[in-house]
Amino acid sequence: MGSELAELKAEVALLRKELSRVSDEAEVRKVHFKYGYYLDKCLYNEVVDMYSDHPDTYVEFLGSRYRGKEGIKRLYNGRFQNTFVKGRNGPVRGFLLDHIMMQDIIDVDPTGTHAWCRMRALMQAGTHKSIRETHPRGHVQWWEGGLYENEYIKEDGVWKLFRYRYFPFWHAEFETGWSETKENYIPWPTKTYPEDPWGPDELIEQKMLWPDTRVVPFHYPHPVTGKRVDDDDLRAPLFGDEASSAPAPLSLALPEGQSRPGAGSREDPKVLPDLLQNKV
Repeated sequence: MGSELAELKAEVALLRKELSRVSDEAEVRKVHFKYGYYLDKCLYNEVVDMYSDHPDTYVEFLGSRYRGKEGIKRLYNGRFQNTFVKGRNGPVRGFLLDHIMMQDIIDVDPTGTHAWCRMRALMQAGTHKSIRETHPRGHVQWWEGGLYENEYIKEDGVWKLFRYRYFPFWHAEFETGWSETKENYIPWPTKTYPEDPWGPDELIEQKMLWPDTRVVPFHYPHPVTGKRVDDDDLRAPLFGDEASSAPAPLSLALPEGQSRPGAGSREDPKVLPDLLQNKV
């Protein structure tokens, strides 16, 4: 009887752990989807409020990094808010900025306080012809495809945005399609804060826009082999050329001085062994 009771208790403990994991995965998914809905309608105050106040919080975007809550405010409440909606919190008539979020892969670490999400975004954007004279973008319409490799942390029982990395894969004018897209469709930032009042805290080497087709590294190992994709296989050389001729592979490595839960160092194989070991 005693052994059966112990076995039952162990089974209940496992079920509780699994239920907690599934519940956390669902909540992280909802958090990102909610972020997307706010972003669609230029509700940048609400977007910023979703980020953690943790000092290691950051956003990587277009070859730059916005660090901490103040840096994140410069990106959303500065650059985006002033460029798209002239400083208001909310949409302006005739401006479209829809982000379709999909194909999410979410993993929660064993502590239940740190999570990863890889997710694809497809954006439809542009202006209606009725505002061509009043909106600074004039009369335009374009597509964008991108990929997130994000991290989240749970603070006081609430999942929050933590480290957001968004890689815009490609842009395309609606009339001509992606095969005619000019290179460097969105110019890379060249100045940091405070020289640029809305600028990033630092410029980084992670620059990729179509027709560059490098692979954004996966936060997870292969589900069958348990291995990571080789660095050379993440590169994108010209057809028939050696991988070594192509730009260096992209990375999910942290800025100097930052670490992940349980991390002794960046190369520590004990760092979240189910998710993150080997070069992330």
